[in-house]
Amino acid sequence: MKAQGDPNLICYMDGEYMRLGDANVGILTHALHYGTGVFEGIRAYWDAPGRELYLVRPFEHYARWKKNAGLLRINIPSEAGELSEITAELMRRNHFETDVYVRPIAFKSAERVGVSPDDVDAHAIVALPFGEYLHADNGVHAGVSSWRRIDDNMIPARGKICGAYVNSALASEEARRCGFDEAIFLNESGHVAEGATCNIFMVRNNKLITPPVTENILEGITRDSIMELAHNELGLQVVERPIDRSELYICDELFFSGTAVGLAPIVRVDHHDVLNAKIGPITAELQRQYVDATHGRMRQYRHWVMPVYASSPVGA
Repeated sequence: MKAQGDPNLICYMDGEYMRLGDANVGILTHALHYGTGVFEGIRAYWDAPGRELYLVRPFEHYARWKKNAGLLRINIPSEAGELSEITAELMRRNHFETDVYVRPIAFKSAERVGVSPDDVDAHAIVALPFGEYLHADNGVHAGVSSWRRIDDNMIPARGKICGAYVNSALASEEARRCGFDEAIFLNESGHVAEGATCNIFMVRNNKLITPPVTENILEGITRDSIMELAHNELGLQVVERPIDRSELYICDELFFSGTAVGLAPIVRVDHHDVLNAKIGPITAELQRQYVDATHGRMRQYRHWVMPVYASSPVGA
């Protein structure tokens, strides 16, 4: 099995499949100096009994990537459907039979000094073997960061803009040095925004509550999937509203969601236990259903997944 940094992994860059070791950029590349890139994250899950690899909502991810790239006026010529097919082919060429994380990136590629961007763009797609991002079997311990979430009028948090992730890197590094597994951001108004790399949900009084997109959060595709599962399968009322920091300490259940983390239960915030430091029943059921849906096991959500090795779409 090829590892993440294996130079012989096949990637896709500017219209060509090539070895990862040959996909290089120059040291003067604009995006390296000024953060002028936009990335995306897509998961694919290996279903061993069916010997199939399922890409999770690739069309939605690529549609978001293209829209977000437009914030920096970066042109990605291929459409979302074509990019999804390219990604499936990329995984076939790597013969992946494991869980995978896909990292598309588009960036300003001119090799020069000068902060003002131009119209010289590049893009690439890399697929990597990838297991758990957070080890959450027994829940995770999160800490509220001293760093605040960037504001939309500074750098749009919804845009997955490369330079903006210094914000997340600072919060993540602080959290881990303080002994936490992940950071929770507050925004400038003092409301809960999201985790350093993921959205956040809270259960109170049998309602599923999450910050609205106006609280400087990523408009998460996994977030959307969880909301749909909660409403359709559990019959929960899903509420988007501001969340106060103190609610994190008194809520019934709490969890992160995101492409990398999937659904990760939070059992402690700062030094406050959530539900006696145990994973709650709603969280556990949503986690189970999300795993089933993203592994092609729930017929009603088969439109979420794209089989990599099958010759026809799932459910056809």
